[in-house]
Amino acid sequence: MKEKVKRSPLFYVGDKYKLISEIKTHFPQRINKFVEPFVGGGSVFMNIEANEYILNDIDVNVIEIHKYLTRQVGNIDVFFENAWSVINKYGLSCSYLCDVVPFELKQSFPKTYFAKFNKDKYSKLKSDFNKSDRSDILSLYLLLIYGFNRMLRFNSKGDFNLPVGNVDFNANTVNALNSYFEEVGKKNPQWRNLDFRVFLPQLELSELDLVYLDPPYLITFSEYNKHWNDETERDLLNILDDFSMRNIKFAISNVTHYKGRTNDIFIEWAKQYNMHSIKSNYISYHDNTIKTFNEVLITNY
Repeated sequence: MKEKVKRSPLFYVGDKYKLISEIKTHFPQRINKFVEPFVGGGSVFMNIEANEYILNDIDVNVIEIHKYLTRQVGNIDVFFENAWSVINKYGLSCSYLCDVVPFELKQSFPKTYFAKFNKDKYSKLKSDFNKSDRSDILSLYLLLIYGFNRMLRFNSKGDFNLPVGNVDFNANTVNALNSYFEEVGKKNPQWRNLDFRVFLPQLELSELDLVYLDPPYLITFSEYNKHWNDETERDLLNILDDFSMRNIKFAISNVTHYKGRTNDIFIEWAKQYNMHSIKSNYISYHDNTIKTFNEVLITNY
């Protein structure tokens, strides 16, 4: 029987939900500490068994949502009641509870009716959040759920500035949340919010542990990658070389070729380790350009 893959309720862009079953076949069978310096939405740790979990991301908003959701374990019914309360306050659709989108709107906009229905309501929620001290993490989470491509994006003033998306709080969201609550309840992860250059060197690790890394990709284009450059790439690879000298296991996902671009820094570095080709989830069926694409997993064991 195929093991069911658990998905993060952050629905993180580029997360490894579709690839984790393949990636974990290259992981050690027994892991003491499982470490992620770039945890993102968390779909990887949710599907890995270890004795301890140390999870980090430089994005403070990502970590605050993780911490907030982790605190809801033991009060899950209250969490959902609070979520329904905010959704009702703003009049947003919630297809998990009931279908409130008018039939006429569905007829007129068969592919975008959620966006049409929720646009003004979402804008009000976003405006209220940006005018506040932004400590209301439930509202931030709902902005993510109802937002375009379910992303977290802020402007230079620190305002959340994502437009409404064509999705709402549905059964997939509830299922992902319940899976998350179950996993963090069992795994009790430690959350950190540090630059990887600070986070990784301070860890006390042994050869029984595994560091899994899914860093920003140097040669792809996304909001997540905009602060990554040759220097940060080399800094990370130097830390991994040090881990290898100390017999600390690591596995790192990366892209070597993308739309005519080549990550020569990573390709040259990876020659000293083991390279596993991974069937990627970054292929877009709406992108008909001819391109070479290669996603890999590099391990030092």
